[in-house]
Amino acid sequence: MLMTIAALFLILWFLGLVTSYTLGGFIHLLLVVAVIVLLVRVIRGERLI
Repeated sequence: MLMTIAALFLILWFLGLVTSYTLGGFIHLLLVVAVIVLLVRVIRGERLI
């Protein structure tokens, strides 16, 4: 579940970069949340996929 959310946030962030439509800092906030989720999973030793 968390990986799905993280992947969705990363995709939205990338689309924001490509289309220059960023909703202010919201997309960058989503990127930070996605990176934090990934780091927590790596630290716990869980599989990323």
